[in-house]
Amino acid sequence: MVLFFSYLVMSSHYSIPLLQIVHEKSPMLAQKLCLTANAGVIGLNSLMVGSPLFLAGAFKVFGKSKYADKAIIKIANHWINTNNTLIDTVLPKKDWRIHISDDLKADGKYLLICNHQSWVDTSIIQYISAGRLPITRFFTKHELLYIPIVGQAFYLLDFPMMKRHSKEAIAKNPALAGQDLDEARRACALLQDKPFVLLNYLEGTRFTTKKHNHQNSPYRHLLKPKAGGFALALQMLGDKIDGILDMTIVYPDGIPQYRDLWQGNISKLAVDIRHAKMSDELLDALKQGKYSSDDIIKHQLYTWLDTTWQAKDARIDAMLSDFSSY
Repeated sequence: MVLFFSYLVMSSHYSIPLLQIVHEKSPMLAQKLCLTANAGVIGLNSLMVGSPLFLAGAFKVFGKSKYADKAIIKIANHWINTNNTLIDTVLPKKDWRIHISDDLKADGKYLLICNHQSWVDTSIIQYISAGRLPITRFFTKHELLYIPIVGQAFYLLDFPMMKRHSKEAIAKNPALAGQDLDEARRACALLQDKPFVLLNYLEGTRFTTKKHNHQNSPYRHLLKPKAGGFALALQMLGDKIDGILDMTIVYPDGIPQYRDLWQGNISKLAVDIRHAKMSDELLDALKQGKYSSDDIIKHQLYTWLDTTWQAKDARIDAMLSDFSSY
């Protein structure tokens, strides 16, 4: 049954009218069918790419990284393109308003900052980046390494995989505080000679009203930005990048759960990706690693982030108003 519906989902000629008919009769049934079929396709696709992925990974480990990286990128693009086909199939009438600067390069090198609302965010970034930007890497949890195929793909694609340590654990063993920095440096060093987008969710966590109130955030739609990981990325990659990008993502119907994407429930979406301008003086200082040693530079970076976040807050208001005006 799963394979049958998975086939229908991948064959839009049949699936779109079928799903529309089912949705008219029973929206709940349509959602369950979409979720089941998409899970089947994603699962089968992951199994299919597993063997070539591990083979390419072995070549990378044993010193053939130049050829292995190209193979791994092709495998990852196949996996992403399949997911994008699923999105187009289950959401044929989506009202997604995407604005992206038209001077971006698919073989470029960029640092990307973004607000973070849902686990859906990363799938949306990969969807809208296809053919426009390199594969997006992002700082992720080290525990994801143990997810079969997907976790290993993240590692082989040089995602920075961070370990979370409690304040109590760091107090007992201060060396733990440096592990994340070492991992970030490792991943950034491996990205230097290849196209990349390195995403940093500056809020450090997904937005919720509870977190917003707990922080007493000065922004209407955002949590307070954090600077440490961004400063480190600029120090490691600043001389290599073509620019800093600022992405704003909005879900007008409310923040979705991850399953909502694969159930076809996210009909409205707005994304804006634009260049983020930083003064040459501040950028040069951050490239030199002065963030951790110069309080003036640290203050200047936080001022820049605050200005950027205020503009993003206003942009979110405008994006939401654009939908409500129709």
